[in-house]
Amino acid sequence: MSTSTNEAVSVEAPRSGRIARKYARTAGGKGNFEMIAWLFMRISGALLIVLIFTHLFVNLMVGDGVKAIDFGFVAGKWASPLWQVWDLVMLWLAMLHGTNGVRVIINDYADKNSTRMALKTILYVASVVIIVLGTLVIFTFDPCPAGAPADLIADFCKA
Repeated sequence: MSTSTNEAVSVEAPRSGRIARKYARTAGGKGNFEMIAWLFMRISGALLIVLIFTHLFVNLMVGDGVKAIDFGFVAGKWASPLWQVWDLVMLWLAMLHGTNGVRVIINDYADKNSTRMALKTILYVASVVIIVLGTLVIFTFDPCPAGAPADLIADFCKA
């Protein structure tokens, strides 16, 4: 079959029902990672909506509202393992979700490989630092600090 340069070449699928070689996927590559990253973005986004709106509802609507949020309020919340884990999951999901989103933007817009590598290295280091520091704050937070003013200390602390 001869074709001129202006004619389109049609590739028919073989009679066996298999996909034409031109359109067949090749093994390897980063397709599986990208699919998992895409799926993670959808699932983490849905979970973050529930986590964030529950967090906002409890902090702003239950009780005295925004004017009641102070050191004592946070200390009281983080005295409960439920709220520590809740805030930890929210922190981790938000950071990983955001990091993955920025990674995709870097891949789309950074032209040179060296620029892409530098930006993603900065992104990953910053994300790890924030996740580690946030986790440490949540689990090492002392709700009853020594020498704190009495009006800031939570009710459950020993005087």
